[in-house]
Amino acid sequence: MIANSMSTEPDPDPKSRDALAVAAAPLVLDLQCATLAEVPSQEDFEHWVSAALAAGRSAPAATEMTIRLVDEAESAALNRTYRGRTGPTNVLSFPFELPPGAPATGLLGDLVICAPLVLAEAADQGKSPRAHWAHMVVHGTLHLLGHDHQDDDQASAMEALETRIITSFGFENPYESDSGPDDQ
Repeated sequence: MIANSMSTEPDPDPKSRDALAVAAAPLVLDLQCATLAEVPSQEDFEHWVSAALAAGRSAPAATEMTIRLVDEAESAALNRTYRGRTGPTNVLSFPFELPPGAPATGLLGDLVICAPLVLAEAADQGKSPRAHWAHMVVHGTLHLLGHDHQDDDQASAMEALETRIITSFGFENPYESDSGPDDQ
């Protein structure tokens, strides 16, 4: 349970959670909170991940993943170690790589999200914190599923999918502001 959970606004369409729960495959989400920043609830994270999984896969599958919520120092250290870049970043995706010969599992991978940076970006972009949190979770989950934005065609396809998912929550198109995810 996340002790420093932000007050949750109801989704504009509460039916979306119920419909998703019926269609979604089982999800085991390990939510680790290593920040004092205000963060959404476990239920919010599960809802956003489930929607990304449902939209980003061709068939439902049981899934296990971890989301670790961190402060700037841990994000910056991971960003330097794994991407060779200086400073914190909003979301890092670490897809699970099945060892050769190992049986298939439902392990998808890990996301590391820098909570203070997500909150600062939301304020800078004039978005609600929940909308930006949802965007970062969806964006990172789609990366774990293999979606990417390394070229213009990939970026267009991934942004269209993200937009469809985010707007289904009742939030505005996340790419109608000046800034998008900082993991390019």
